[in-house]
Amino acid sequence: MVSEEGTERTQRPDAPPAFGSGLYDDAAALDAALPDIDWTVLPVGAVADRVRVPSGELARISLGDPAAPRVLLVPGVTGSKEDFILMMPLLARAGYHVEAIDLAGQYESADAGPEHLYPPRSSYDYALFVDDVVAVLEQGGMPAHLLGYSFAGTVAQLVTVSRPDLVASLTLLSCPPQPGQGFRGIKRLGPFTGLATGRVGAALMIWGVRQNLTHVPPKRLRFVRHRFDFTRRQSVRDIIELMMHAPDVRARLAALDIPKLVATGEHDLWPLRLYEECAEAISATIAVYRTGHSPCETTPHQLCRDLLALWSRTEHVPAAREEGDVRPAAGPRPPARRAEPPAGAARDARAGGPLAS
Repeated sequence: MVSEEGTERTQRPDAPPAFGSGLYDDAAALDAALPDIDWTVLPVGAVADRVRVPSGELARISLGDPAAPRVLLVPGVTGSKEDFILMMPLLARAGYHVEAIDLAGQYESADAGPEHLYPPRSSYDYALFVDDVVAVLEQGGMPAHLLGYSFAGTVAQLVTVSRPDLVASLTLLSCPPQPGQGFRGIKRLGPFTGLATGRVGAALMIWGVRQNLTHVPPKRLRFVRHRFDFTRRQSVRDIIELMMHAPDVRARLAALDIPKLVATGEHDLWPLRLYEECAEAISATIAVYRTGHSPCETTPHQLCRDLLALWSRTEHVPAAREEGDVRPAAGPRPPARRAEPPAGAARDARAGGPLAS
């Protein structure tokens, strides 16, 4: 394991299993060579539609055989389903039916909101997001491998403990690792985040994305700025407030007998120490990549490699995988090839995508 300061440290013997940070394999080589893409272009064969949920309609894209084992990818605040377009073909090719949605109030789901609930409510709250995701899962006919990215990781936790029958496995991708005031553990600025309101926090987040403080490539920056023309500002403000009051369901998650993964980048907003503690608290495997907050955008091959290994521990795998032809080895991988990428091949490890939560 490599610390957030970049120094080697040993893992506690009672810590959860880990995928090796710094493992350089074929997946890492592919990630290092990723080009800057047009994020408005969907993967070949993807289907765009809308799904009815309690808050209105959510925009969705799907890829793969609808009869195959199901995957649901949920983005965070200021994000969208397109955050997963590099992952979706990899998972579909492995035999899964992959769906990604926009949260209510975000991008092409901007019209979905609390005014559509019965009875109507005045703000976006946890119950709204949880009920929406549950509604999407209920329409699938089978349990799904659920991934929640950043804020949506908190939502995914609540969905899992409330409806474990709908969840085959749970992945928390760069999800705030502490309950309660989730920003308090952020590097450097954490102690001051409790002074900000949701309105101030939302304004700072949007400003940071627009100013490209995380140094994303030009086409990615153009897309994330484009999304702000649609995303409802109230939804961002309300979500920031929710992130300051995250429920603690760690003990309930730990008690569930499903595979769980905590995945993040070495240079994420929160220190690796907090992610390790989170993984241990919920009895999850942990995976760390040489990137920032957005492994789905910057290290998709490595993330999918580890997701396939996680899912292989369940019965919800494609028939071909059960026969052994494309099934990866389950569990942690020894760091057999701990080497640096070729000079000039790796992207900026500290970039890691926009500040989506």
